[in-house]
Amino acid sequence: QLQASGGGLVQAGGSLRLSCAASGRTFSAYAINWFRQAPGKERDFVAGISSGGGSTYYADSVKGRFTISRDNAKNTVYLQMNSLKPEDTAVYYCAAGGYYGSRRTDVWPYWGQGTLVTVSS
Repeated sequence: QLQASGGGLVQAGGSLRLSCAASGRTFSAYAINWFRQAPGKERDFVAGISSGGGSTYYADSVKGRFTISRDNAKNTVYLQMNSLKPEDTAVYYCAAGGYYGSRRTDVWPYWGQGTLVTVSS
């Protein structure tokens, strides 16, 4: 089970840190992705991290502004979001159980409930 948190309202240029907490002993075996879905749009890939945390990858739209990390001892993955823009406004979801490197939503079987990020201009 995945639980995303940390969303909120922030002004453009501000920062937020999202958390994705997982239950279960096998968390460290899973790669984790963050996706986001803006109103009226499809759910898109944001960032991903390998099971051990040594490899990461990002959507071009967030590269250099967002950082994904994980603490397997705490069963938690983080998404540090800096220099936020109004176009980052979306519900952010974490997902597990897929394979590292995939940006497709249909290969990730386990999803958190989503946390809303709103960036005002």
